Amino acid sequence: MGARVALWGTDTLDWNRSLREQVEFHWKHQLRDRLRDLTDDEYFWSPVPEAWSVRPRGTSSAPIQAGIGEFTIDYGFPEPDPAPFTTIAWRLGHVIVGVLAARNAAHFGAPAASYDSWTYVGDARTAFEQLDTQLGIWLDGVRGLRNAAPAVPVGPKEPYPDAPMADLVLHIHRELIHHLSEVCLLHDLFLHTHATNGEPR
Repeated sequence: MGARVALWGTDTLDWNRSLREQVEFHWKHQLRDRLRDLTDDEYFWSPVPEAWSVRPRGTSSAPIQAGIGEFTIDYGFPEPDPAPFTTIAWRLGHVIVGVLAARNAAHFGAPAASYDSWTYVGDARTAFEQLDTQLGIWLDGVRGLRNAAPAVPVGPKEPYPDAPMADLVLHIHRELIHHLSEVCLLHDLFLHTHATNGEPR
């Protein structure tokens, strides 16, 4: 544990900056401009039937419809096997709430957030704005970690309370890279299977 503290605060290697830039660079130079202009058609599109998505309240057949606004996110607990395919809308909802907002609330003083209490949105632009906001809060929180903080256990708000904060940071960044890469793949599939007039190529 002492080694973790020493490495984090060393003058020769800024681990805080390195961890942040893992996601900051990816967001600024590879993701942000691609996701900023997502259309609503892309947001809701699925190449297969019966995908989980974000839907107007009361229109879902999923076991659970979470959310407090006009739109809900499809969910199930335990998760069905095999897991349903999910749209960009669903994947962004998962990243915004489950990956970022809930952790921002638990560790960085942001408002409480959960799948059940979130206001999901029915358009790609607002979802992008939610993502941009929550990612900014997360990165500001990580930036504020100093000295021994990354080595301190995350506590009972996480499934593995004895794990150090640095492990949580790495886990969240893996989740972001994983899920937002999936979003980009769906974005590319949509572009290459739909002409500008909406007809398949």
